[in-house]
This record gives sequence, structure tokens and C-alpha cells, in this order.
Amino acid sequence: MDGILLFAHGARDPAWAQPFEKVEAGLRAARPDLEVRLAFLELMAPTLAEAAAQLVAAGCQWIDVVPLFLGTGGHVRRDLPTLLDQLRAQHGPLVNWNLQPPVGEAAGVIQAMVEVCLASNSNSSSTETP
Repeated sequence: MDGILLFAHGARDPAWAQPFEKVEAGLRAARPDLEVRLAFLELMAPTLAEAAAQLVAAGCQWIDVVPLFLGTGGHVRRDLPTLLDQLRAQHGPLVNWNLQPPVGEAAGVIQAMVEVCLASNSNSSSTETP
């Protein structure tokens, strides 16, 4: 069985998690056969270790870890590999942890951000002179 482990930073304000929860719900709706969990680095639950344990308990042997970050900063470059090493040690060789690039680096996400920025400037035209 396959799983996806979504990994976000976390915040004190619970409302901050809503977009990530929508991603999780969208994945579940699109792929009901796929185990999906959302985890947080800090300040929110579940932790990466807790969500990973849920996926392993559900029978997942191949787990894609998807950082819900805009880019490869310190958390993705340093913290996440250390956390994945801990998961590998804890769950053994029968579970494969496949780290994906941060979603913000995907061409489709970058294009979506461009479109949102352009839409926010819909009252002006690139051909108009101030």
C-alpha cells in the first residue's frame, strides 16, 4: 500500500493549517485508495513521527513525503532529512520513505502563483501608461 505524508511547518494559529487541510482533503477525494496524512514540524499536531506511524500502521510500505513549503530552505534541507533518518531507523527497511521536492518548486505551483498575482492586478493593463 502507498501513502503520502504531507509535511508543513506549523503555527500557533490553528487557522493557518486550513489550506494544508484542504490539500489533504483534496488528495483523499481524488484518490480514496491512497493513505494520506498531514504532519507538522512544530507547534501543531500531529508531528511527522506521529503521522508516519499512522501510515505504517495502515500498512503503507512506500511513503512519499511531500514538503508543503515554497522552497528548499533550512527545514527541508537540514531538519527533514534528519527526521526521515529517524523514521527509517524506527520503522526498518520494509518501509520506503521517498522525499519529494517542496511543492512551491513545482512548475504548476509557480504558474498558479503568477496567475494569482496577475489576477490581483486585474484593474490595470500592461499597456496603460500612468
